[in-house]
Amino acid sequence: MARDVVTGGAGFLGSHLCEALLDRGDEVVAIDNLVTGSVDNIEHLFARAGFTFVAHDVSTYVWVPGPVDAVLHFASPASPVDYLEIPIQTLKVGSLGTHNCLGLAKSKGARFLLASTSEVYGDPQVHPQPESYWGHVNPVGPRGVYDEAKRFAEAMTMAYHRCHGLEVRIVRIFNSFGEHMRANDGRVVSNFLVQALQGKPLTVYGDGSQTRSFCYVDDQVRGILALLDSDLTGPVNVGNPAEFSVAELARLVLEVTGSASEVIHEPLPVDDPRQRQPDVRLARERLGWEPTVPLREGLARTVDWFGRSLDLRPPPA
Repeated sequence: MARDVVTGGAGFLGSHLCEALLDRGDEVVAIDNLVTGSVDNIEHLFARAGFTFVAHDVSTYVWVPGPVDAVLHFASPASPVDYLEIPIQTLKVGSLGTHNCLGLAKSKGARFLLASTSEVYGDPQVHPQPESYWGHVNPVGPRGVYDEAKRFAEAMTMAYHRCHGLEVRIVRIFNSFGEHMRANDGRVVSNFLVQALQGKPLTVYGDGSQTRSFCYVDDQVRGILALLDSDLTGPVNVGNPAEFSVAELARLVLEVTGSASEVIHEPLPVDDPRQRQPDVRLARERLGWEPTVPLREGLARTVDWFGRSLDLRPPPA
């Protein structure tokens, strides 16, 4: 039985990851300071054998008693609403937090997996984005606090691998969605779904032609675990290569929810990427992974979850 530490374990992806690790028989220590995470996401795990929750900010010293086989570092704000509101904390968890978690993994002789992001590619000039692309990031723009925090975290992770021989994995996560998303987290999928379910206008920034690639959370977690169990050291894209414009997503959300909401347009945020699509050939070839849940099906599952957990139902047309 492996014993895993998941930082950000009460967050959207972290909570799903904790559950998946428990399902395969691992013990899990979830660490979260609950700034953007919620105990509601892991409440159902407290009764399960082998699950422990620790309320702690990993930007300060991190220690876990007993053996540890893997440290999965998912602690970080992950939506523009969050990291623009708490930019310094975002930079600290990407730098100090990553350093502390790497130190824990080194002291325990554990494998380390970093949750990185497609944001390291910035507003890409290469499309789709392979892992070999170095990115096009504005380091002093408002989004730079998240982009550069993750780029630094990748550099620190590889430095520990080269200098200390630490076994590391880096997953570059593209737009993910599904159950446990916060209704107000500011991501485009949750924004559209909640607006549609409340009968409010769907807010599209710019003309809606910018593209994203949306990966349902079950597929995302399956890819992350495949990478954790693999022998791949460098970054690996894990995301859905199916590319949709934001305008297409808005239309699909209206279809899935049956909402009569209108679509309104607001100015495009600074440094908002025009295109985002993962090249997942490495994950396909080396991990045997690719997503299987179509966007429409994933949206329908997420709508059902919002209905059950937040009592959000589409208003009558």
